[in-house]
Amino acid sequence: MTRMIKCVKLGIEAEGLDSPPFPGVNGQRIFDHVSKQAWKDWLAMQTMIINEQRLSSFDPAAKKILETEREKFLFAGGFELPEGYVPKKD
Repeated sequence: MTRMIKCVKLGIEAEGLDSPPFPGVNGQRIFDHVSKQAWKDWLAMQTMIINEQRLSSFDPAAKKILETEREKFLFAGGFELPEGYVPKKD
């Protein structure tokens, strides 16, 4: 049976994640409050941030940047697209 949650990002009742995306308190918080769709949206945004800012996922400073941006994107608001980002034209 599908697990439904009230998604804090989308503001609607939506399908929840199947499991926490990573261990610990933050992973459990995301599992409890973020829908599959909002998490999928974040993963796409995270990829864009990594590419636009040329971050290395192994760099502790990059991990901190991504953690901060994830918090803004999913919970706090105030998220902005990376500086200089230009969307692809169809």
